[in-house]
Amino acid sequence: MFSLVAPEQMLARTARKHRTRGTDSSAMDTLAGISRSRALAHGAIAVLLMVTAMPGQTATTCAAESGAQTVPLVELFTSEGCDSCPPADRWLTSQFPAAGTREAVSVLAFHVDYWDRLGWKDRFATAEYTQRQHDAMRANGATFVYTPQVLAQGHDVPSWRAGKVGDILAAARKRPARADVKLAIDGDAGVGFAVRAQATVADRALRKDAVLWVAYADSGLVSDVKAGENRGVQLRHDHVVRALHGPYPVDASGTVAATLALAAPREPGQSPQLVAFVQDRKNGEVLQTLSLPACR
Repeated sequence: MFSLVAPEQMLARTARKHRTRGTDSSAMDTLAGISRSRALAHGAIAVLLMVTAMPGQTATTCAAESGAQTVPLVELFTSEGCDSCPPADRWLTSQFPAAGTREAVSVLAFHVDYWDRLGWKDRFATAEYTQRQHDAMRANGATFVYTPQVLAQGHDVPSWRAGKVGDILAAARKRPARADVKLAIDGDAGVGFAVRAQATVADRALRKDAVLWVAYADSGLVSDVKAGENRGVQLRHDHVVRALHGPYPVDASGTVAATLALAAPREPGQSPQLVAFVQDRKNGEVLQTLSLPACR
């Protein structure tokens, strides 16, 4: 797992229902390292900038800005302890290869921890990701969580096998973006990163409940499961969320900015990337996303 560190310490199942009712929790985390500033106006298309370090330096700066159209978000809630989750993991990989797709989309796989009780501890699962699934449950007006679960644009898609996700994503891409997002990364995937995220929401009506999230995900992670429902099975995972930070609220002026420091994971995967997204915390609707491959 990634850990949050001080910048100065860095270089520069059928679906199985888990019938657990959601419990209320604070909608906000303690905000640390947040600065308020205005975002630059977005361009017609997403812009990606790569700046190579000067001689004698080891860090690289990568930056990106979202475009005028919506880039949708797909989320998978999964677990190595659930025997109906591997087909969903394979579906995610086939539909959204780690190397990228022709269509713009941001993809995140959250491993939840409530199946750990069956004897196999999923090392990618955290209580925080389980809490995110419960928050999505409430936003969707549901009363229980289950795995595997696919969300598209913050909304539950039980019929993900039937191609419904693609229809939702296609419709979302036709919409003008309702937020502008910028990301900049200083550092190296082998050491760690300093991350700067910024978002602007122009519509005053959307600002009250809009929040910014920043996730770090990577792919090509393999597990040889030795207990639980998947005992004896080798599992491969892509788009695994290794760190999630937020929610950072958009202020009355429509802006939000966050500065984070991420140390490299002890078990790094392939194709690491940062995903920043702006979401309505009440109804779960995703206003805009931005994915940025990590500096190598």
